[in-house]
This record gives sequence, structure tokens and C-alpha cells, in this order.
Amino acid sequence: MTQKQSDGAGTSRPALSGPEGGALSHQRPRGPLWRTARPFRAVLVGSVGAGALAALVWTAATGFVEPYVALAFCLVIAVGELARITLPGSREVAPIASAGAISYAFLLTLGAGPLHHSAWQVVAVVALGVALGELPHVAVGRSPRVEDAVRRVLAATVLAVAFRPLAEQLGLVGPSVTATLLMAALVLLTWFADSLVAAVLRAERLRTRLMVAVRDELRAQFATGAAIGSSGVLIALACTVTGLAGLLVFTAPLLVSQAAFRRHAEVRRTYLETVRALSRVTEVGGYVENGHSRRVSQLSHGIACELGLAEAELLELEYAALMHDIGQLSLREPIAGGATVLASPREQRRIAELGSAIIRETGVLDNVAETVRRQCEPLAGDGDEGVPPLGSRIIKVANAFDDLVGENGDAERRAAVLERLRMDTDSEYDPRVVDALASVLARV
Repeated sequence: MTQKQSDGAGTSRPALSGPEGGALSHQRPRGPLWRTARPFRAVLVGSVGAGALAALVWTAATGFVEPYVALAFCLVIAVGELARITLPGSREVAPIASAGAISYAFLLTLGAGPLHHSAWQVVAVVALGVALGELPHVAVGRSPRVEDAVRRVLAATVLAVAFRPLAEQLGLVGPSVTATLLMAALVLLTWFADSLVAAVLRAERLRTRLMVAVRDELRAQFATGAAIGSSGVLIALACTVTGLAGLLVFTAPLLVSQAAFRRHAEVRRTYLETVRALSRVTEVGGYVENGHSRRVSQLSHGIACELGLAEAELLELEYAALMHDIGQLSLREPIAGGATVLASPREQRRIAELGSAIIRETGVLDNVAETVRRQCEPLAGDGDEGVPPLGSRIIKVANAFDDLVGENGDAERRAAVLERLRMDTDSEYDPRVVDALASVLARV
């Protein structure tokens, strides 16, 4: 079924025969691996964008109520949007902008004077502030995740539409227990709804299971949601006593929290970049093809999302997939084409164990090391340890596929390799993982 075929770089890989017996050629993929239709995102962005534009036009036509107050909050939201940060999981958040939007939606009085701006004006001010804050990012080529910016406008819209008419009906004109409890309840409900929206967007983007995405979003957004929501309520209550000074004074604690979130995100990002750099050592040394570790990581991520792995498991799998071949550095002579799938089971096991030992030296990646150690075991496991972890089984399939296909495999070659993997699902490869790989490839 296999014969050697040159890849044009001096190495060789198995050439799979197609239905008519000819060796399949290499071509570039038709498009990015993860380019998929996202109807929910399109509907969300379109509807919120249209609503924000309508609110802005209406408010401009009828005139802004207390324009200097609206300008102050608009500037705070713009500055907060300018200082947005990206948290683990590619989540863009703007704590200061979000807190400013919440406080403006809840603001009933400023100092001794009542405020009567409508929910339409809240939407207009928030949307304008978000747009102004994003302009410098766009100017330097750092375009935002549009759906994340839209979610911030949507959250302010929901709060304003729900709170301001209700406060007017209840006769709330200043700080009170009733007003505070109402604000807190609405913030909690809006946070939960926003997490659900984010989960649907995440499930649609990663093609993972919705309930898994919901759990991930609730867990990931709890800390930031609590800090932002409480700060927004606090600013709204403080401004009723101190005026606009409260907007600046009570934003300070949020600045500290944002600095802590940013530092945490930078540590995580640096850690991942270090792992990626380490995974490149085998490529620079000529042990594996250029881009092999990255492709295996991307395939593993897609398969894991298809199988419904949680976000924490996805991160560990990404580390393991990037470093799955690091044990090849111990070889005296590189394997032809770096394809470990062609090596003997004994050699595969030795490479995996040496790679695991290297990873364990970090002292913090024991789970990743275990995943790498057991990546070459058959489906039933090796010895008394039982079935290998799901991450190991995913990497085994993704690595075998990329070893046999490489970077430029065409559709026929991918289909032939996939069929070959299916033939070994009774002994070597997990059939669920192979089926998930087929679903990922079907979206190419």
C-alpha cells in the first residue's frame, strides 16, 4: 500500500496509491483549516450594529440630555476600550469600558440633580465610546474581535432597557437598598446571558459542544464579571453623591484589577510562546519537517473540540502536541522525513519516553509529559496502565496523519490516509478520534 515518495526537500515519505494505483501528488490546501460559516456571529453583529446606529441617529436628532455627562462617560468608555486586554482563551475584555457603560446605564442622579437620559442615549454613548476606543487599534492594524466589542454594547443595551424604565416606574431617584438590589440582580442576569452568548460564539468558532463552551465561559468570566459588575454599580452609586469625581475615583480599583489580569495573560502568553519556540528545535535541527509540530497541534485542537474537551484540557493538549516529537533530539540519525509513524514500535516508545523526561524537567507539566509518554501506545494500552489518555490518542492520530500527508497533501491523499487510519482502528487508533479527524477534514 505504501512506497517512498520524495517531498522535494531531500526527505521521503510514504506515497499512498489512489483508487487507480497512481501515486497521489501534493497540492496546497484549498483554504485555512478553520474557515467555517458562523451565522450566529453574523446575526449578532448585524443586529447590534443596526440597533446602535439607530440609537445614535435618534439621540443625535432629538438632542443629548446632559451632554457634558454623556461626554465624560463616553471618554471613559473610549479610554477603557483603548486599554482592552486579551485574556487566555483569546477573550478580549475591556474592564474599564464595561464598568463605565454599566454605571452610565444605572446613573439616576449626579450630585444633587436627577438625570433623565433614556436607554437610547445609553446605547448611543456606549457604542460611540467603543468605536472611538477601537479606532487607534484599527489604525495600527490591531483590529478587534468584533463579536467581543458587540457583546459589550449588547450588555449595556440590555441593562439600560431593563433598568431605566423600571426605575422610573418604581420612582427610584437616588441611592437606596431597592435600587442597589435591582442593579445587582440585573448585573448578575446580564453576566449570565452574556456568558451564554459568548459560549454560543465559542462553540460556533471552535466547532465544540455547546455545554462544554458554556461551562468554560462561566468559569473563565466569573472573576472578570464580578470585578466589572461590582465596579459599575459602585461608580453609579458614588456619582450620585460625588458627581463626576466618583467616575474617576472609583475607576482606580478597576485599574489595579486590570493590571493583574493583564499580567496573568502575559505570563500565559509568554509560557505558550516558550513552548512553541521549544517545539521548533526539532525542526531547526532537521529532525522533523518545518511546520509539523504546528500542524499536529492544530489538528489535535480541532479533533479535541469535536470531541468536546474542556478549555483546560485543550491547553494541555496544545502543549503536548507542540512538544510531542521533542524526544527525537536524542536520536543519532533523524528518521527519514521525521515521520515517527514509520519507525518501529520500540523506537517510537523510546522517543516518547525521552520526550516525556525532557518535559518533566520543567516541574510543572507532569500531565503534558504523561500525554507525550503514552502517545505511541496501541489502543488498548501497553501493560497494566490501561487505555492511554484521550490526549495521547488524539496526538497519535494527528501525528500519523501529518506524517503521511505533510503540508501539501491534496484531497485524494488525505482521503487515502484517513482510510488507512480507519483500517487500524481495531488495534492502533481510537475510532472516535479518527471519526473526529474526518469531521475536521470535511470542513477544509
